[in-house]
Amino acid sequence: MRIALFVPTPFDTVSGGYLYDRRLVDGLRALGHEVRVVELDGRFPMPDEATEASARAAFAGLAGDEIPLIDGLALPAFASLTNELAARSAVGLIHHPTSLEPGPHQQALAERERALFAACGRLVVTSPYTAKGLPPLGADPSRIGVVEPGTDPATRAIGSGGPGARILSVGSLIPRKGHDVLLRALARLTDLEWTLRVAGPPADPVHAEGLAALAEELGLASRVTFLGAVDNGTLEQEYATADLFALATHFEGFGMAAAEAQARGLPLALCTGGAIADLVGPGAAILAAPGDANSLSRGMRRPLFDTALRAQMAEASWAAGQALPRWEDRATRFVAELEAAGHG
Repeated sequence: MRIALFVPTPFDTVSGGYLYDRRLVDGLRALGHEVRVVELDGRFPMPDEATEASARAAFAGLAGDEIPLIDGLALPAFASLTNELAARSAVGLIHHPTSLEPGPHQQALAERERALFAACGRLVVTSPYTAKGLPPLGADPSRIGVVEPGTDPATRAIGSGGPGARILSVGSLIPRKGHDVLLRALARLTDLEWTLRVAGPPADPVHAEGLAALAEELGLASRVTFLGAVDNGTLEQEYATADLFALATHFEGFGMAAAEAQARGLPLALCTGGAIADLVGPGAAILAAPGDANSLSRGMRRPLFDTALRAQMAEASWAAGQALPRWEDRATRFVAELEAAGHG
């Protein structure tokens, strides 16, 4: 097959969605398929006129035998091309619908996604949870497939060695990730010894500045480090030396960072937004409702000071992490979805 993957630039962005896309491209190429990555400039997910023009020009550059595969973050920019998408049996790769992201453009994005989901020949999502949410947005259930992310075999985390607990959170600095909820939860635990390290790009600069200000306001600035975007080697070191992984997300289409943490045997403290709760093994995590800083704080207290409990949670996490899907067969599964769309 010849495949053109349309995705907002830059393709090396540190996020779960981009990691999935990169690993998918590598896997498809390893199977002998030709994949061209088309990086789109502009404003996403709600495009302006220049972004839409760029998307139209990029789509016009498709070779006759190339399969258009469009990342869901870029898909709203193709709203003027629904007929063309249907004619080419385009495939949408949906990590989670952009219209579920809080913000001023939710309604406009929902209208676009309703038309685009109906036009695509196939929609491939990264969790059964996300699949269930697409029919209300106009998707035909018979044209939805699921290819969950994989994980790599990973070295078990060794922890910080103390004193106290080192908490790691991984995710872009955007409202949906709930870093503000995590900060408010930890502000109730200043009688305990802990530090928080947040790895993720400031994708929403205003929100990122607000998080830094919130840490100052809560008296946590000396305990909290915002690492920004980090390379793979640095992120691996952060996982290896963490004692607890925390993510207070409002919604996840899958939760790749949590899966990576579990693959390394880290105890987890999570908010159960979207599909993320489906990842965790019994006894591996403390769970709180999305946005509930009080509940999250109460849940985190004991594993932060009780090292024996933290060790038990780590054992449960490691066991569950070894049963997660591996990347080796993800590309093969994805090819089957392309074939279901009439390609191949």
